Amino acid sequence: MDCVSPILDVATRLWDCTARRAVYIRHLPQNLNSLRTEMEELKNLYEDVKERVEREEKLQKKRLRVVDGWLRRVEAMEKEVQEILAKGDEEIQKKCLGTCCPKNCGASYKLGKMVLEKMDAVTVKKTEGSNFSVVAEPLPSPPVIERQLDNTAGQDLLFGKVWKWLQDDGEQVSSIGLYGMGGVGKTTLLTRINNELLKTRVEFDAVIWVTVSRPANVEKVQQVLFNKLEIPKDKWEGRSEDERAEEIFNVLKTKKFVLLLDDIWERLDLSKVGIPPLNHQDKLKMVVTTRSKDVCQDMEVTESIEVNCLPWEDAFALFQTKVGADTINSHPDIPKLAEMVAKECGGLPLALITIGRAMAGTKTPEEWEKKIQMLKNYPAKFPGMENRLFSRLAFSYDSLPDEAIKSCFLYCSLFPEDYEIHHQDLIQLWIGEGFLDEYDNIQEARNQGEEVIKSLQLACLLENGRSPLDRKDEYLKMHDVIRDMALWLARENGKKKNKFVVKDGVESIRAQEVEKWKETQRISLWNTNIEELREPPYFPIMETFLTSCEYIKSFPNRLFTNMPIIRVLDLSNNFELEELPVEIGNLVTLQYLNLSDTEIGYLPVELKNLKKLRCLILNDMHCLDSLPSQMVSGLSSLQLFSMHRMGCESAFVADDERMLLEDLEQLEHIDDISIDLRSVSSIQTLLNSHKLQRSTRLLHLSCERMNLVQLSLYIETLHITDCVELQDLKINFEKEVVAYSKFPRDQCLSNLCDVTIIRCHKLLNLTWLICAPSLQYLNVHSCESMEKVVDDERSEVLEIEVDHLGVFSRLTSLTLVQLPKLRSIHGRALSFPSLRYIDVFACPRLRKLPFDSNTGVSKKLEKIEGDKKWWDELEWEDQTMMHNLTSYFQPI
Repeated sequence: MDCVSPILDVATRLWDCTARRAVYIRHLPQNLNSLRTEMEELKNLYEDVKERVEREEKLQKKRLRVVDGWLRRVEAMEKEVQEILAKGDEEIQKKCLGTCCPKNCGASYKLGKMVLEKMDAVTVKKTEGSNFSVVAEPLPSPPVIERQLDNTAGQDLLFGKVWKWLQDDGEQVSSIGLYGMGGVGKTTLLTRINNELLKTRVEFDAVIWVTVSRPANVEKVQQVLFNKLEIPKDKWEGRSEDERAEEIFNVLKTKKFVLLLDDIWERLDLSKVGIPPLNHQDKLKMVVTTRSKDVCQDMEVTESIEVNCLPWEDAFALFQTKVGADTINSHPDIPKLAEMVAKECGGLPLALITIGRAMAGTKTPEEWEKKIQMLKNYPAKFPGMENRLFSRLAFSYDSLPDEAIKSCFLYCSLFPEDYEIHHQDLIQLWIGEGFLDEYDNIQEARNQGEEVIKSLQLACLLENGRSPLDRKDEYLKMHDVIRDMALWLARENGKKKNKFVVKDGVESIRAQEVEKWKETQRISLWNTNIEELREPPYFPIMETFLTSCEYIKSFPNRLFTNMPIIRVLDLSNNFELEELPVEIGNLVTLQYLNLSDTEIGYLPVELKNLKKLRCLILNDMHCLDSLPSQMVSGLSSLQLFSMHRMGCESAFVADDERMLLEDLEQLEHIDDISIDLRSVSSIQTLLNSHKLQRSTRLLHLSCERMNLVQLSLYIETLHITDCVELQDLKINFEKEVVAYSKFPRDQCLSNLCDVTIIRCHKLLNLTWLICAPSLQYLNVHSCESMEKVVDDERSEVLEIEVDHLGVFSRLTSLTLVQLPKLRSIHGRALSFPSLRYIDVFACPRLRKLPFDSNTGVSKKLEKIEGDKKWWDELEWEDQTMMHNLTSYFQPI
């Protein structure tokens, strides 16, 4: 027995082994099919995950490393499985004499075992792929953001010096101060540094640009760092300044970064901001620009560098560029005269640009000689930087064509430094001041105001601004040096310091200081407050009082009786102002009153005493329940009335709206109305009045029961929201309402430039837009039934006289959001010559944009947004156009 047991054990083991091998061999065909099926399922899962990843990447997100690794391993596994399947198919074909027995049992066994192992591996990968709840994460902010760069002539040597220090990893130079007079090119040099860091990809985790300006505001700088460093909101919102500084410090202490601080006027305490110490800190490089060497010392920079004016060759080349070759070559004597003018600029870039542009178009030697004498003889009344700069910059001011434009220019200095001024707000203030009085109506004055703005821009005295919140609005700003010059001029070359009083960001203004303002002509207070005045001073020559802040709650007694000749009163954005004293009725010379964004609940009936009032602006006053009876009709000189409440509910009822319209109709000079209407009866009142139709510029309609809108021919801005029953729009041709008659398109809605349609769920299309040749901004949002923006088939049936190539020819911004049934913007290919912005989101059936092949060639789109599915399924009219467009933007 002792011999038999081991033999039986060995035999059993051999049998088990042989049986298992036989199973591998016998089940090989079945297992190959199972592996093939498993791999197909894994491949489908792979495609789903990959599509999710690509969709997230279109939204500017970065795929997770674990997801990327899984995708690459599945790709490798697919190749391995294909090889195994090929070998398996070949092995099955080699069976002995057509029987089930393989020729090589060993090879078949190994293959069968490999198949089962690979099936297990495929199963694991399927499980892993099914568990990916998140496949990508948001990309961090780019380490460097490119900035627009002006001419950098003459700065190569200085740039090279700064650049060398920035690349030095040692501790010898950790901070650099660039100081010099205003307009000398400090910001330009800093911009070049910023862009070079982007171009060369120097290894810094971040490059942070902050425009500090005056006063140095810790909170403002912290906010820029918060946006750049992507600090979680729960660690920021509601935190104190010190707590925010701690969060900034904890992030920056681990990073290698460059801090670029532009336009510093006084010491900024970096520790309060949260910036790590500069000394012995090789991870931090800092460059600051300032007009004062003392500020460099206060900031304790390692190296201070003066930014000087341009050498002659570079200065004259820059000057000639701004004057223009056509002017320079217009007479043989002008090049020599141009040298004389350029030398008067002293190599200061801002002066060269400003005066050079002012000389553009001056094509006779006699004109050049006269202007040279003006430039040389202009007296410098104060020492130092201002003397060297203003005596030259003021030449552009003196060259303005008339006193009205000069007054408009000086008026811009009432706004804070770096403030962006809205075009229309500025023009309305000019109208109120009487600068544009020579024009009979508001529309003509507005048009002339735009011309004034263009003149000031051409003279380099105003610059284009840009609001990040609303791309359709136009903003202006003054260069800080130009603004300083304008204030100096407005104060009669500095002789009358209090003629223009401008205060911005001062915590409290003492009553004693206000006493010194008795001889002021204009007062402008921004984000500040005045101590309580027991006895307000008498302001015998004050014409303007602007106060835009959050602090004014009430006014001292008799304040409004002490302004006998005031023209403009702007109390807007005083969010705590709840009551207007009845004494405001004493301001009988007032021509402009703005109470927008205040908490005022009612207006005193005494306002009807303001017989000279031309502009009354009551926008976004959500606490205002009604207007006193016949108050508006008593304003006999009123030309502009604005009371719209975008973003807040109106407390007005239908009778209030109707009575307001009736009061407006009685006004002889009314010419510009912006208003919200929320009832069918008030809308009908508007349409029954030819005068009201001609005067209405902005109309916001929000009426649930309205199913038809009749459009006035004179409307400029149309907003329609929450008209859930609205089915169609028609054009009101003077007194006769007809639907899309054979009326020439260019005589229909020729003034309409801005259209917003939101939550009008029964509206099928906006075909009437082909009657709006001046349309610039179109925003359609959440209209459930809309299938087409313009139904060109319907336009043909309705016989509209329209050149389809001119449709949307001036459109600059197109926004289409949450339109589930939208299939078409326009049935024909259009050129869209003015288009700069497209935003398409949640429009799943929109597969095609009506662009012709010239759209991408003739212009650049600044941005296009859209969901990934819409982008992927987009059909282009022309592959060439697609190539051109994608070279200018990336879809988001």
